[in-house]
Amino acid sequence: MKKILLLGSGELGKEFVIAAQRLGQYVVACDSYDHAPAMQVADEREIFSMLDGDALDAVVDKHRPDIIVCEIEAIRTERLYDYEQQGIRVVPSARAVNFTMNRKAIRDLAAKELGLKTARYHYATTYEELCKGAEDLGYPCIVKPLMSSSGKGQSLVKSADDLRHAFDYGIAGSRGDIQELIIEEFVHFDYEITLLTLTQDNGNTLFCPPIGHVQQGGDYRESFQPLSMKPEHLAEAQRQAKAVTEALTGSGIWGVEFFISETHGVYFSELSPRPHDTGMVTLAGTQNFNEFELHCRAALGLPLPSIKMLRKGASAVILSPIASAEPPRYRGLEETCEEDADLRIFGKPTTRLNRRMGVVLVSGELQESLEDIRSKAKRLAAKVEVY
Repeated sequence: MKKILLLGSGELGKEFVIAAQRLGQYVVACDSYDHAPAMQVADEREIFSMLDGDALDAVVDKHRPDIIVCEIEAIRTERLYDYEQQGIRVVPSARAVNFTMNRKAIRDLAAKELGLKTARYHYATTYEELCKGAEDLGYPCIVKPLMSSSGKGQSLVKSADDLRHAFDYGIAGSRGDIQELIIEEFVHFDYEITLLTLTQDNGNTLFCPPIGHVQQGGDYRESFQPLSMKPEHLAEAQRQAKAVTEALTGSGIWGVEFFISETHGVYFSELSPRPHDTGMVTLAGTQNFNEFELHCRAALGLPLPSIKMLRKGASAVILSPIASAEPPRYRGLEETCEEDADLRIFGKPTTRLNRRMGVVLVSGELQESLEDIRSKAKRLAAKVEVY
């Protein structure tokens, strides 16, 4: 049995803890607030700000974990190098977490060092730099904080009139102590995918079937698998995903995002060194192992020979229409109890407007229409009310 220190305890962390405990592991779940979803199923909990390096050191010293798994961005990531030197395994690696928690580091690695195709981009720490960068890239363009999550601080800028709001919103949406923005050229793509990529101690890199997804305001609303795409585009996405994950080093599941243009090809977008929110569709039984089980096996060094597609699937999120410090209640759960449908309520202790509170999962046979499966997931998710 290994002791795993989980840094971040949201709904993705909760599913990881379940996967780890099914393999007999001991998990300490950490977050900045009590009763976070993963804490409800973990062996122990710690409540502190992971941006406080001294507090993070104290928790590591207290528990002496064998493995550290990072589930969120807001971590004093440079301390992870020290933990690796102490013999603690960081998943996927300290280098990977440090690079990918900051859009500047990962974008420069992908575009400048590895030569992957990306949208053109600039950085800005001041409003004047933002204006200059947007003028060079043209409109529309995308403005994002260098460190954020779930689309916070992200804006579509249609003209110079939108820049002041984009700057203020981007800075306000920044996580951690990095107050810098990235301005990206708007890529006219036909669709976007998440390519879940598994790296392993034995050196074998495996890919899950591509996941299509729909985002609003930079946050995921639905996902579906497998997304049909041209073989040459899939091969190129796999080539790029393998290149960037090898450069970052380590073993685990990675959520690698791409824009796909039928005429211009594959654009690398972003990467997460952990289970991806769009990958919750794998909880519908679409694969022989879901993304959390894959991440856990890689963390433990358990080799996996192959990833097999078993069924088609779709996920649709349940959002909160209210903000309240009181525990949420739910109506309509019984309305989701149809054949080939499942439901996850994450157990978040409070609500805020448009907070993701649960997900509906629907699966179907491989010969079934993916559009029908998607429609069913969205229909059932709309029946659940948070109040």
